[in-house]
Amino acid sequence: MAVDHTLEELMGMLGDFGRYQGFQFVLHLLAAITAGLHMLSLVTVAAVPEHRCFIEGVDSLNGTSLLNASSSMMDVDLLGDYIPLNAAGELESCMMYQPGVTNVTVACTSYVYNTTFYKTSRTIEWDLVCGRRWMGSLAQTIYMLGVFTGAVWLGGLADKIGRKKVFCWSGLLQLILGVAVAFTPEYYSFLVLRYLYGIFGSAGSYITGFVLTMELVGPSMRTPCGISFQAAFAGGIMLVAAWGALITDRLLLQVVYGLHGLLLIAHWWIMDESPRWLWMQDRKREAIDIIAKAVRMNGRGIHVDKEYYLSKDKSNFISESTPKASAGLSDLFKTPNLRKMTLNVCLCWFANSITYYGLSLSSGKLGGNPYLILFLMALVEFPSYIAIIFLLDRLGRRSITSTLMLVGGTCCIVAAYLTKGSIESTTIVMFGKLFIAGSFAVIYNYSAELFPTVVRNSAMGLGSMCARLAGASTPIIILFDSFDPKIPAVIFGAISLISGAWVLFLPETNGKPMPQSLQDGENFGRGDTAFSACLGRNKTHHEDIPPAQQMVPLDTIER
Repeated sequence: MAVDHTLEELMGMLGDFGRYQGFQFVLHLLAAITAGLHMLSLVTVAAVPEHRCFIEGVDSLNGTSLLNASSSMMDVDLLGDYIPLNAAGELESCMMYQPGVTNVTVACTSYVYNTTFYKTSRTIEWDLVCGRRWMGSLAQTIYMLGVFTGAVWLGGLADKIGRKKVFCWSGLLQLILGVAVAFTPEYYSFLVLRYLYGIFGSAGSYITGFVLTMELVGPSMRTPCGISFQAAFAGGIMLVAAWGALITDRLLLQVVYGLHGLLLIAHWWIMDESPRWLWMQDRKREAIDIIAKAVRMNGRGIHVDKEYYLSKDKSNFISESTPKASAGLSDLFKTPNLRKMTLNVCLCWFANSITYYGLSLSSGKLGGNPYLILFLMALVEFPSYIAIIFLLDRLGRRSITSTLMLVGGTCCIVAAYLTKGSIESTTIVMFGKLFIAGSFAVIYNYSAELFPTVVRNSAMGLGSMCARLAGASTPIIILFDSFDPKIPAVIFGAISLISGAWVLFLPETNGKPMPQSLQDGENFGRGDTAFSACLGRNKTHHEDIPPAQQMVPLDTIER
């Protein structure tokens, strides 16, 4: 890895955050809003309403209950002679008594749905309930696998052809795919479009937008800007709930979700490419032109002599002890300390993602208006993000990450044993979402600071892949509630508790120089755990760790 002092001198002219960075940051941030919206669009478009078997002679031929589908469709007194009760004393959703035979149950052949909140959905159209419930979960899993593909493929593509091209093409494709998926009449073609939708809807523009911001702002603004991306993602989820409450037709609703891609279309003309990327591609004149424009917009009163910087001697490059090309993903597992940190961080990404999406996707099972619940579950993330911005550099990464994961995991498990739909259960779940969202935000910064420069992008990419795999696993785990409603929440909580405890064995990075070479990474934080720090026996090795370095782009970060 090389540090180009000419480039750093030019970027230093911008300051950490000025009018230019602010304008470009807002443009990048729009991608985080659309990413959150597309990620959870299926919660409303394919919502699973309360349902039961269609009963001949009781229900009309069009599937609307004569007993009033919105209020009495699950009335035990009215339907107890036709449908058996489950352990909770409620009507079974998937079984009915065989007509004319006492106490013999059979599976439903058709269904009646409660249309109080969901008038139409993919689930209602295709009867994706009971024995076909896995098909609805598979649609969300396929989307998450699309996001995984986008993280791996588009992140590398942005390094080759440019951040702006990937950002803008992803914006266009999420617009096209987001609208097209609404008109898909058949399940398997729906899955194919969902997969492509995941690649470009919640991966392409979001990843490159984050990287563009991190490559443009100064060190003092990286934490608030990074957290802002998490907050914007939550804002996208709030839009899912708001539009879902206003639009009852699932086709029109998905079209509206897809049309949010229009927010990114004008970026081709008003958003700039990363000057850092242009410089490293030897397109230095273009990079200097952008920097000169930014300096003028920031009102810094500095003249940028383009020809002087173009002709500056290349001897300003200072190589690190280990070239970037000589290190890769496998180096994270070759030495003991790096291997332990890598495995720990991978579990942390996995645990945060599976708990975050587990709580988000389960919002429809909480008591009350499902749109309001989903809206509030996104809204409660904001206090966590605000607190982190102020506390992260004061309390440190390790203590905040561990505490939030432990409390969040505990909330998940406690909520599982409270009465389903009760105020207490809903409140505990909300607190769980608040804490997990906070730890999910911190892990981005924490991971970037733990690993040396030569393998930092590889480490972040590996962690992100673990998060995507967790997201793909979440809908499948939720299916376990068919055996016991407590199982999914207990699994999410247990994973969060295990990872939160293991985080205590990671070294603290707050206020410490970032390691650069593989040897630096192996020495970094050796012997530094929460327990050794509490006992006053911190044995952190700092030999050969260089002074604090300039910002290095984080090319593969995503939610």
